[in-house]
Amino acid sequence: MELKGAALVFGLLAIAGVRADVSADQVADVVWNYFTQLSSNAQERVDQLQQSEISRQLQTLFQDNLQTVNAYAGDLQKQLIPFATDLHTRLTEDSRKLKEQIQQEMEQLQAQLSPFADEVHQQISRNIQELKAKLAPYAEELGTQVEKNTADLRQQLVLVRQNLQAKLEENISSLQTSLAPYADELQQQINQKVEDTKRQLVPYADEIKAKVDESVEELHKSLSPYTQEVQEQLARQLEGLSFQMKKSAEDLRSQLAEQTEQLQLRLSPYAQELREKLEEGGADLRESLTLYAKGLDGKVSQQVEEFRQAVMLYGQNLNRQLVQKVEEMRQKLEPHTDTVGDHLVFLEKDVRDRFSSFFDSLRQLGN
Repeated sequence: MELKGAALVFGLLAIAGVRADVSADQVADVVWNYFTQLSSNAQERVDQLQQSEISRQLQTLFQDNLQTVNAYAGDLQKQLIPFATDLHTRLTEDSRKLKEQIQQEMEQLQAQLSPFADEVHQQISRNIQELKAKLAPYAEELGTQVEKNTADLRQQLVLVRQNLQAKLEENISSLQTSLAPYADELQQQINQKVEDTKRQLVPYADEIKAKVDESVEELHKSLSPYTQEVQEQLARQLEGLSFQMKKSAEDLRSQLAEQTEQLQLRLSPYAQELREKLEEGGADLRESLTLYAKGLDGKVSQQVEEFRQAVMLYGQNLNRQLVQKVEEMRQKLEPHTDTVGDHLVFLEKDVRDRFSSFFDSLRQLGN
């Protein structure tokens, strides 16, 4: 992979006004998910198909996410896909080596901590309780914020419905002309309020990640006195812990963004329904619109309540997941604990770091 050639592609993309919405994480997801789906004892036929299949998945990703498909976008694919497929072919070998290395390091770390098992258990237990205390306000704050946003959304849509109903009660001759703006207003309110909700909820992931940094740093300080001869091994394990916890926080960001987008998709048909009724017209238009207006509040409330409950559940689940990760660390550090599969955490982190570095290099050379 020649970075200069890729930089040229980025420059051409900029000139052409093309914006690629494919991120490093998305490409890493394709490579990593495909790798984890294959058994380490895959049949020869599967081995032969790996490269063509991963290429196909990456091509699909590009086709779905490039806003403008042209020659420059095609060149970008040609630059990145070989890099990704080459990395994928090295994963199996890297996995074997890393598995042996992590297992050896964990045995050294366990042996070093064994004489202090009770103290280590207490230190990590204290860290877990402190983490719970740190996370609790954020779950409550997330709940408060989503309550506020959903209440505001309901209120705005109720106001549109009330204005629509008031207009229906007036003795006007042309309902279609008079009420047409209400369909647009309903859609505008849905779009704006849902976007406001997304903008205010998504940043919670960054706040949680900051608390993860604090918690892992405190855990490092509390365990360091017991690991004087294996500081590097401890640092690596805590780095893996941090990666897993921050990944969970990023999952929350994705879930919140997806839920708000889904809410918009579920509410928008109500505006479209009003628009269609007005376009169809008919002798019973007033009656049809009156029934529509009466049922709107209930339909909106149901959709908004489902959204609220989903967001609340995401926040609660995240807190439990983060605490569980630290609990799993405590168990791993106990003597003679099996650590099979631990290397996959570090392998995934390495894959994501490589793609992040790759994309960063392209952007720098493209500037």
